[in-house]
Amino acid sequence: MTGQASSSGLEAAFLDNRERLLRFLVARGAGDEAEDVLQEIWLRISRRQTGPVASPLSYMFRTADLLLIDRYRARRQAERRDRAWSEVHSGTTPGVSDEPSADRKLASRQLALLVKKLLDEMEPPRVGAVFRRHRIDGIAQRQIAEEFGVSISTVESDLRRAYKALAGLLEQIDEA
Repeated sequence: MTGQASSSGLEAAFLDNRERLLRFLVARGAGDEAEDVLQEIWLRISRRQTGPVASPLSYMFRTADLLLIDRYRARRQAERRDRAWSEVHSGTTPGVSDEPSADRKLASRQLALLVKKLLDEMEPPRVGAVFRRHRIDGIAQRQIAEEFGVSISTVESDLRRAYKALAGLLEQIDEA
């Protein structure tokens, strides 16, 4: 018997027992991935180049079992890698709150008030309004230009003025 003949025998056994294999995979916890695992089994069978298999059904159940184990291990490894990455990059310390301290909250509120005052006092008043629409509301510059009846270059100029004023404010704060 050639490799092709044994392969088609294995494929025939697969097709005859497809539902049985699917139930096996679901019972073993494959869930939504059962069809994907079944597809992997089919690919392995169709690529198989060795001689005949004495017990095709046992071979397919063993293949299904090994694929589930491989997927489980890969998922666990990915979870460990993600958890390790999160622990390294999250900056959190077990037992320590991620909530900002009272001093930091107060400083943030004061900075927000200074920024609001700066934007409110900008001349022309459109500069502060354009900045708020773009940076806070997330509106595109083209739409802002239409709202205010100005060109896009005017919107860009207003944004540059606002950024420059804010940079100056931050310099003053850093010097204090």
